[in-house]
Amino acid sequence: MHADVARALALVALLALASPALPDDDDDDDDDDGLRIVRSSISCKGYDGTSDDLLTAGLGKTGLQSAVPPVSPALTTPTAAELRKLAIYINYRALADMTPNGGYGRLYGPNIDLDGNNTLGEGKIAGEECLAYADDGTGRKNVTMMVQIPDSFNPRNACIVAAPSSGSRGVYGAIGTTGEWGLKRGCAVAYTDKGTGNGAHDLQNNTVNLIDGPRADASAAGKASNFTARLSAARRAAFNAASPNRFAYKHAHSEQNPEKDWGEHVLVSIEFAFHVLNERFDDGDHDGHRITKRKTIVIAASVSNGGGASLAAAEQDKRRLIDGIVVSEPQVQPRFTPHLTINRGDRVIANHGKSLYDYITLANLFQPCAALAPSNAGAPFGFLVNPTIAANRCAALHASGLLGAAAPTDQASEAQAFLNDNGWEPESNILGPSHYGFQVAPAVAVTYANAHGRFRVLNNVCGFSMGGTSPTGTPAPLAAAALAQIFGTGNGVPPTSGINLINNASVGGPLRDPISVSPSTGKQDFNFDGARCLRRLFTGPGVDALRVRSGIAQVKRSGNLRGKPAIIVHGRADNLVPVNHSSRPYFGLNRMVEGRDSNLRYYEVTNAQHFEAFIGLLAGYDTRFIPLHVYGVQALNLMYDHLKNGTALPRSQVVHTTPRSGTPGAADPITPANVPPIAQHPARGDRIRFRNNTVHVPD
Repeated sequence: MHADVARALALVALLALASPALPDDDDDDDDDDGLRIVRSSISCKGYDGTSDDLLTAGLGKTGLQSAVPPVSPALTTPTAAELRKLAIYINYRALADMTPNGGYGRLYGPNIDLDGNNTLGEGKIAGEECLAYADDGTGRKNVTMMVQIPDSFNPRNACIVAAPSSGSRGVYGAIGTTGEWGLKRGCAVAYTDKGTGNGAHDLQNNTVNLIDGPRADASAAGKASNFTARLSAARRAAFNAASPNRFAYKHAHSEQNPEKDWGEHVLVSIEFAFHVLNERFDDGDHDGHRITKRKTIVIAASVSNGGGASLAAAEQDKRRLIDGIVVSEPQVQPRFTPHLTINRGDRVIANHGKSLYDYITLANLFQPCAALAPSNAGAPFGFLVNPTIAANRCAALHASGLLGAAAPTDQASEAQAFLNDNGWEPESNILGPSHYGFQVAPAVAVTYANAHGRFRVLNNVCGFSMGGTSPTGTPAPLAAAALAQIFGTGNGVPPTSGINLINNASVGGPLRDPISVSPSTGKQDFNFDGARCLRRLFTGPGVDALRVRSGIAQVKRSGNLRGKPAIIVHGRADNLVPVNHSSRPYFGLNRMVEGRDSNLRYYEVTNAQHFEAFIGLLAGYDTRFIPLHVYGVQALNLMYDHLKNGTALPRSQVVHTTPRSGTPGAADPITPANVPPIAQHPARGDRIRFRNNTVHVPD
């Protein structure tokens, strides 16, 4: 029998004995909400570290850096192995600046060891990888879990790193951040897609992704589907007749509001890792060699949504699985308290602690107009925002009473000032035009409206749908190769992989959202009607708005980390997840809740923002911003040293960095001087303090 098959069968047997929470394959008890590993979904495979590996899918440092994808974009029948390789390639590159001048291969990357030295060659890592679904018995959750065990794992010096995916990405979404660090450290890495993974249901052709990527007929896949929208055949046929060539997406249309369960998903991934490890290393002497929590360091760590999931897991960790937490730019939604004050320098932050849906719908309304503000002239890739259409958005905001200024330029400046008054730091303003140009705010707003409200794809919330489009923007079938490879290329939030947001209500018929025409204005204004509708789901009356606000309440975090040591690293210039609505208020809430028992450190980094990959791709990012990833790695090293050796964590502080010199698009090579380390003993003027329910952040 093949060794990989034998290991998988042995793991099934072990789990059947060791975990009473594992369901039978035919368990359809809809009333049982417990998340359990589905035995029949478990598969394990070994990688030799040469032809293929855990970290780079055999591509190595050089292959990951190549601009040529490892799978031909024209391939319509990719294998699971090819899709895995593509997923690792795409996800790694999505979260890092891959240019040498920006730091790849010099400060970070597969070839850089944990001491920051270039000693690891191509950085390939041999080991074993196990995939499985966790579900509640319905087959509707199917949260993907994955454990990677490097050959360097030492059961007598055991460690596990939980690495939930960033954004809405699939299970490989944290491979290049937390995954890389954990594998280099010799830890097992427990991944999960958090129930938001890249599940795309092609409603027209009724196909879905399986756990390892290939497409299959939804009816034939059954509970093996990563995500199938809850539709009868008759309703799907009617929907297709009215709205052909549309897709349902798991994060948006699962009707689960998955963020409320992110913490539990991370905890289950850690438990799965313990099971897999004991299947591999248990020699039968349970007392002496079984890998137990008491003998294992466990760190929950990730970025963005994965960071929020890690914090949620620590708050919910009644099983005491987690020893420490390290998160970068976390999308976390702390419970608001009016008793908390945040100061930056001498300035009081009037608006802080907004929910994600609150601030993203404000960005969606005002960012395209603010892009025209004179202060944003020269913004990198600002040309992505069509100035005529943006001026129409300004006019629509003015006509609806949301802006007071009459002149277009004044309207744009007023829109930018409004965003700053609502929590965006001035350093992030220059990013707004490119972010909106890439449709970041519309994508997130539409996804979260659906997710929080638990709407079905049939609802077409605020007139939005998702689907392939023609060159003129009308709905059209997605190219066969794009659909076949979507497991590897997609990020879980359209627009992605050729699937776009569509304005069903556009004058003249459905049209790709950015070029659509609003019925209320009769103009191209980046779908003002849709943006205003999404905002009213937060501010307005009605059943739909109540559903959205109820969903938001379910994802609020308590700030109680149960005294666990934790590190938050965040870039001050973050435009997508502003520090005033995430890390700063979470740090303050934690101190209010835990008091002297708090063991949370907050490191705020200047000249750092949310999208690392943009630094090497978009001219003007390179001369303004440094890679926050450098500090994520440093924070992980600090936490491991703290847990392993008792070394004190540095105080909370602002880390002042220096952008690279040179011209936009040709910035000088980064040096350690650009990214000074987190100070073990920060200067008094750099320390972030909490006193009298006030977070004090120095300039």
